[in-house]
Amino acid sequence: MSKAIQAVRGMNDVLPDSIGHWQHVERIARDLLHAYGYREIRFPLLEKTELYARSIGELTDIVEKEMYTFEDRNGDSLTLRPEGTAGCVRAGIEHGLLHNQQQRLWYLGPMFRHERPQKGRYRQFHQFGVEALGIPGPDVDAELVLLSARWWRALNLDGLTLEINSLGTPSVRAAYRENLVAYFESRRGELDEDSLRRLHRNPMRVLDSKNPAMQDVVSGAPSLADALDNESRAHFDQLLELLAGANVSFVVNPRLVRGLDYYTRTVFEWTTDRLGAQSTVCAGGRYDGLVEQLGGRPTPAAGFAIGLERLIELLAIQGAASQPHQPELFVAVAQPTAQAAALQLAERMRDAGWRVTCHCGGSSLKSQLKQADRSGARLALLLGEDELARGQVQVKDLRGAGEQWSVAAGELDGFLRERLEQR
Repeated sequence: MSKAIQAVRGMNDVLPDSIGHWQHVERIARDLLHAYGYREIRFPLLEKTELYARSIGELTDIVEKEMYTFEDRNGDSLTLRPEGTAGCVRAGIEHGLLHNQQQRLWYLGPMFRHERPQKGRYRQFHQFGVEALGIPGPDVDAELVLLSARWWRALNLDGLTLEINSLGTPSVRAAYRENLVAYFESRRGELDEDSLRRLHRNPMRVLDSKNPAMQDVVSGAPSLADALDNESRAHFDQLLELLAGANVSFVVNPRLVRGLDYYTRTVFEWTTDRLGAQSTVCAGGRYDGLVEQLGGRPTPAAGFAIGLERLIELLAIQGAASQPHQPELFVAVAQPTAQAAALQLAERMRDAGWRVTCHCGGSSLKSQLKQADRSGARLALLLGEDELARGQVQVKDLRGAGEQWSVAAGELDGFLRERLEQR
């Protein structure tokens, strides 16, 4: 026998016993996003590599190290999407959604990064992304934070901390960059290999170093907050006032820079101490220059993304119950001659709104009842030649004392609802 093929490392299966959490989170998210006026958009898994080099930044870890990039048969360089914002903006530009319009959009799907797999971090992972395009003020930044905070409440999640910062405008960051390079050059001997590589190419990423040995150097660096222009500071102050007025707790983190080059002004993260090193559950901010950078007209924009694997891991750690999709009814047959009638009965029950599993494949009634019990169904409907002759169905309680009743087929729906309401 040949060796069984296994999944690619870092790309995991979501099995039926785990899917309840996923569907529960997705259902709440869809309802919540529609309540805020956001509409769904879907775009390809594959994009031209240039899209990510221009948007995320050629000197970021994502573009330099982590993207799944290859040439197709025509020699075009293509990349599996490592994040969703760039593809969403590209679609908006290409289809004229952003011209003199405001758009509130959301998407859900897999993303791909060739990272070292670990708990909460996978090479194929799933994101909910939310983008507000064409809206310039801090009020929409606040709306995005409020939306994410309401998400946590709907999931009964606690222990999340909102960290927030302002990166200012590109011109502010350019001046700050010079000061930052000068500071790090003065402490060059204390920089690790990654920081030395980034020093003149992307020095703000040095502030995002996770190396414990670098923290003393990072903590002494000049603060971007001190370099903000008046407009950026006013935008940030108004945002903080809006959040405080809405009773949203936050921590201003002047070292929060995010790993994507397209961010401007507002950046934020929701973090937890329950997932080890992978502390960020939700992250986002403002990216006012990205639409123009990708060939569109200047368009203000902001958004965030939530990694579903980390969110679902957090739900499991917190002990949140999964939302099972077990059948309510299980239809079993006493003799094979009743199988056709059993399939028809199951269809009638589904028409009436019940979740029904109908046994197929043949086996003894005893074996079928064991399957019914394992399925999680609350009641079994038993059909045999005697029941068919009398126009009745046997109803067996699978979760109580094992009581059993004979019920006329025409009265079955009402009887079932009455029995279940008594519990």
